[in-house]
Amino acid sequence: MISLFSKNTMPWVLPMGLRFKEDWSEVENRFSAWWEGELREPLIQIIASRKGRLEDLFWRDSWGFAKDPHHPERTIQSFMKWCNNVLFLGDAYPNLWVNLGPGIMAGYLGAKVVVREDTVWFGASADENEARDWEDVIEMLYFNDKSFWWNVTLKITEACLVHGVGSYITGLTDLGGIHDILASLRGMLNLLKDLHLNPSKVEEASWKILDLWHIYYERLYHLCQQHMRGTSAWMGLWSPKRWYPIQCDFSALISPKHFKRFVLPIIAEQCERLDHIIYHLDGPGEIPHLDYLLKVDNLHGIQWVPGARMDAVGKHCGSEYWLPMYRKILKAGKRLVIAVPYSHVISILRALPTTRGVLIQTMCVDRSRAEELLEHAKSIAH
Repeated sequence: MISLFSKNTMPWVLPMGLRFKEDWSEVENRFSAWWEGELREPLIQIIASRKGRLEDLFWRDSWGFAKDPHHPERTIQSFMKWCNNVLFLGDAYPNLWVNLGPGIMAGYLGAKVVVREDTVWFGASADENEARDWEDVIEMLYFNDKSFWWNVTLKITEACLVHGVGSYITGLTDLGGIHDILASLRGMLNLLKDLHLNPSKVEEASWKILDLWHIYYERLYHLCQQHMRGTSAWMGLWSPKRWYPIQCDFSALISPKHFKRFVLPIIAEQCERLDHIIYHLDGPGEIPHLDYLLKVDNLHGIQWVPGARMDAVGKHCGSEYWLPMYRKILKAGKRLVIAVPYSHVISILRALPTTRGVLIQTMCVDRSRAEELLEHAKSIAH
């Protein structure tokens, strides 16, 4: 793909602010200090409506790139229109990430990609008939620069970067968790059986996928560095260095014993290869693995997502039900990332043993109330 900028010049100029985030340089500094453990107070990200309308808070075209991959400018314009209707307060910022589904790397490797109304499925997760035998899986594990979805990712990422200079931040696509990608190729049930019947093949394939994952990551990272400073991703966090949210949704189905053998070494290696890492802990099924994760030295933090079932019974991230887990994470010296309902932010901050290393994401219709929350949060930093 031909770059829109000369390779002999630096195409971006670091702005003091962004069109949709005037104090962006201050937020950059705060994020840098947060990663280094130098920020005593929490990072608070609030999205608020400019006109006090609830419907403004949610961008309706978040799946636009996947649905219309050949015309990324349409989704970009939709995002910028949405940015005109909202305020990015506190440490929130306009983050246009290239959403092609959770685990698009499976598509790069040849898995079937099925785009739905509000999600994308890959390979065996979309169609059980797409599950591959081991010989086929191993043959798929190579870097193919002719891959349709890989070239789509490059095209969309560069379009976002070019349009975003001075306006918003472009976030890397969701490459997926290593074992989640493998499950898309092999099939979830097959992979669960393989932990017992073909453990050496699981390990061989996992390490090959890991190496390929970092090839894709590095190419995207260097593309981004031609147009902007630092790194962003789907989680909405920014880092001045190489950062990414890693995960293993597959781990919700396996024992801590199998997690320790098959998943933990991969996670530890990713933490060595990247500068800043937050682990996406998704749902109660993954909690049994938390103790292992907290012992990974170069893992910087945990993002906790209870899931829709827990939210439905009031056990959202702002519930005191999760406070023992939050305290454990912070006591281990890790950062904590949670999305909390506006009305619960202050009570959660007060209940935590420290606000250092905490990042809270929330929404608020009323700008004045959002600004009041930000002031209150600063006053209880400890």
